[in-house]
Amino acid sequence: MSIPSRTMSPEDFLFQVDKGSIVLDVRSPAEFLEGHIQGAISWPLFSNDERAQIGTLYKQRSREDAVDLGLDLIGPRMKEMAQYARHLFESQSSSDGSKVRHALLIHCWRGGMRSESVAWLLRTAGIPSVVLEGGYKAFRTYARTQFDRRINFAVLGGLTGSAKTETLHELSKLPDESVIDLEGLARHFGSAFGNLDAHVQPTTQQFSNDLYAALRALNAWNDFTPKRTRPIWIENESRSIGLVDLPEPIFSQIISSHCFEMMRTDDDRVHHLVKMYGEIDSELLTSAFKRIRLKLGAENASKAISSLQDGNLDIAARIALVYYDKTYAHGLKKRDVSLRTHVNCENLTPPECAQHLNACLTDFTS
Repeated sequence: MSIPSRTMSPEDFLFQVDKGSIVLDVRSPAEFLEGHIQGAISWPLFSNDERAQIGTLYKQRSREDAVDLGLDLIGPRMKEMAQYARHLFESQSSSDGSKVRHALLIHCWRGGMRSESVAWLLRTAGIPSVVLEGGYKAFRTYARTQFDRRINFAVLGGLTGSAKTETLHELSKLPDESVIDLEGLARHFGSAFGNLDAHVQPTTQQFSNDLYAALRALNAWNDFTPKRTRPIWIENESRSIGLVDLPEPIFSQIISSHCFEMMRTDDDRVHHLVKMYGEIDSELLTSAFKRIRLKLGAENASKAISSLQDGNLDIAARIALVYYDKTYAHGLKKRDVSLRTHVNCENLTPPECAQHLNACLTDFTS
């Protein structure tokens, strides 16, 4: 006898997420860590070890034995689970502080026994609940197909040290601009020096989920038309940002979209790099230079490391730019010259760069 339940397609499920509904991810902690719907609460029905035990029993003995073990494990927890879910349901409120009563959204890996069982328990306790049809796997399939949509990007380019990320943040403050910060989502500066402050990067899967959530949050995405007048700003990136990979459809669209190249002086760039890395331990910077020694050249690498030890970050930064500029020039070969516009941002602050780029994009799209 199957457990009755209400289900929603991934599209309808995400619509409820956008309205503020609570998402309960009942998969194991390890599954959640690998990737989850942004904003979901990890509420594992089984621990990693318990899930492994059940899976082993299912394969080696029978489905019935696996179900029996599952029931033995969750039986003592049922009252506590119902109480916690009731607390979540009753504590919901809207942005203005008024009470709301959205059904709790539940999913497991495939929308099977784990989510169905939890939904049954909650409904039995009088708590409205809805199961994601096809589970997290269906969400992932749906999200990946959305990256195939033609997105109107305006790509922000420029040599390393041009303050592209800071300029993107300033662009996001302007009322008519939409921005996606890929390096922020990846928690990495996108270079050999990109993760020196030990930020833990998300998995590639979670990065993809967060990118999809960021796109969904933009009016430019929700009001999507293939030739939308005002594009979404996104930084020019390689296929990988540190240890995470861009979804292939997004990377392909970045390469094929128009790129606005920030033109900066060497002094602008050196000043920005020193500002970025000046507070970081010199040993970490030294390790980064050692990683690029072969491409930088032994003499240049040794000079940079010596400069760091002497506290002369300006010289080290100028040497690093030799490596970065070669790498950036190689990447430019992937982009058609007709898709590049040079924008003079010399001696400008990031807010001034943003205003200048805003005006350039207006002229370009008018």
